[in-house]
Amino acid sequence: GRRRREAAEEEVEETPQEKKLRLAKQYLEELRQLGECRPAPPLSLLLPPRRTRGAVLGYSCAWGRVLGSPAHILLFLQVQPPDPARIRVLRGHQLPVTCLVISPDDRFIFSASKDGALIKCKWEVDSGKRLCVVPGGKKGTEERHMGHASHVLCMAISSDSKYLATGDRNKLIMIWDAATCKRLHIFTGHRDAVSGLSFRKGTHQLYSASHDRCVKVWDVAENAYVETLFGHQDIITGLDSLSRECCVTAGGRDGTVRLWKIPEESQLVFSGHQGSIDCIQLINEEHMVSGADDGSLALWGLTKKKPLVLARLAHGEQEAQGLQQPYWISAVAALRNSDLLATGSHSGSVKLWKCGEGFRKLEHLLDIPLVGFVNSLKFSAAGDFLVAGIGQEHRLGRWWRLKEAKNSICIIPLKQKTTASSPESPGSS
Repeated sequence: GRRRREAAEEEVEETPQEKKLRLAKQYLEELRQLGECRPAPPLSLLLPPRRTRGAVLGYSCAWGRVLGSPAHILLFLQVQPPDPARIRVLRGHQLPVTCLVISPDDRFIFSASKDGALIKCKWEVDSGKRLCVVPGGKKGTEERHMGHASHVLCMAISSDSKYLATGDRNKLIMIWDAATCKRLHIFTGHRDAVSGLSFRKGTHQLYSASHDRCVKVWDVAENAYVETLFGHQDIITGLDSLSRECCVTAGGRDGTVRLWKIPEESQLVFSGHQGSIDCIQLINEEHMVSGADDGSLALWGLTKKKPLVLARLAHGEQEAQGLQQPYWISAVAALRNSDLLATGSHSGSVKLWKCGEGFRKLEHLLDIPLVGFVNSLKFSAAGDFLVAGIGQEHRLGRWWRLKEAKNSICIIPLKQKTTASSPESPGSS
C-alpha cells in the first residue's frame, strides 16, 4: 500500500487527451514486444476531438508523430565517430559564440556572440560562407542602429523560417526577417537579461525567459505582448518548446525544471539536480533532457517529478585549485523524436548519448574532440550533422578562459544507420 501511494504521488494528473496518447503508446509497445504486424488503429481512436487549431497542433495529425512521441520506439540510430578532417570550422566571431540555431530546412545557421561590433551572423551550411553580418553598437543606441548593444544570450527561429528572435543582456528581444536579416521589431518588458527564447512549433507564438525569473508570451505576427508567468526562485537559464501550448524552463540555482501550461496558467515542478541547471531541451512531447553545473545529465518524463535517469559526472572531473570539480554541462541537444542526445562542456569533447529502455537508461556512444566551452549545440532536422558553438569563455560569465580554444562554429557530420524502419525521418513530424 505504501508503494502504491508513493507511485501515485509521482504521477502527475492526466488530462483525457494525455491518457489517450499514453494508451496509444502502450499499444505500440505491446506490438513491438509481440513482434506482430498489425495495422495501425484509426487516428480517431487515438487522438482527441478536433476542437481547435491549437488542440490539433498540440497532438499532431500524423500517425508517425504518435510513433515519434515515445522517442521512436521503432527507430534506433547508430552513429559512427566522425572523421576529424571532415569537421568544418567557421570563423568570424571575435569573442565567444553564445548561441546558434539552424533553419528548419537545414540550409542556414544563425549565430551570435559576445562581440560588440559583430553581433549576429548568417551562414550557408553547404558552402560555409557568411551571408549576412549584423553589426552591434554601444549601450543606449539600439534605436539608431540594427544590432544589439550587448551580449546576445539566446535565439530562436520560427518553424516556417519567417522570423528570427534574439535576446540580450540589455533586456531586449529583437525580431528579424530571417531571409533578409532586417530588423522588424523590438520587444521590451523583461527586467533583466533575456536568457531563453523558443517559438511554438507551427505558430508565431514566442516564449521568452529571463534572469528576472519570469516567462513571457508574445505574438510575433501581431507585434503583441500576451502574458507573463511567474514561479522560478532564481534566474532562468534556458527554455524550449514544441507543438503543444506549453514550454519547459531550467531554473538555475532554484534546482527546478518547470513545465508551463500556458492556457491553464499553471506549472509542474521537477527536481533532481544538485547544482545550477544551465540548459534544457525537449526530446519529444513527453520527454526532455537537462544539464547542470554539478556535471549531471538528467532525462525526464513529463509525468514524473523526478528524473527517469540521472547521469552524474557525465563529462568527468577536473582539478581546480587542488580540488576535483565536475565539468559543467553547458549545452544539451536532442534530435527531435529520436533516441539521440548530445552534451557539451569544456572538457575537450562533445559527447553523444543514446536513450534506451523506454527512456530509463542513458548509454554513452562516443566522444567528438572539440576544445573550448561548448555554449550551444543543435542537431540538423534530418540528423545528418551537429553544429556546436565554441567559445573561450562560458556564455553566461568569465569564470575561466581557455586560450587554446577558438571562437568558432563547428559543423560535425554524423554517419547514421537505421536498424529498424520508421514511417518518417527522425526530424519530421
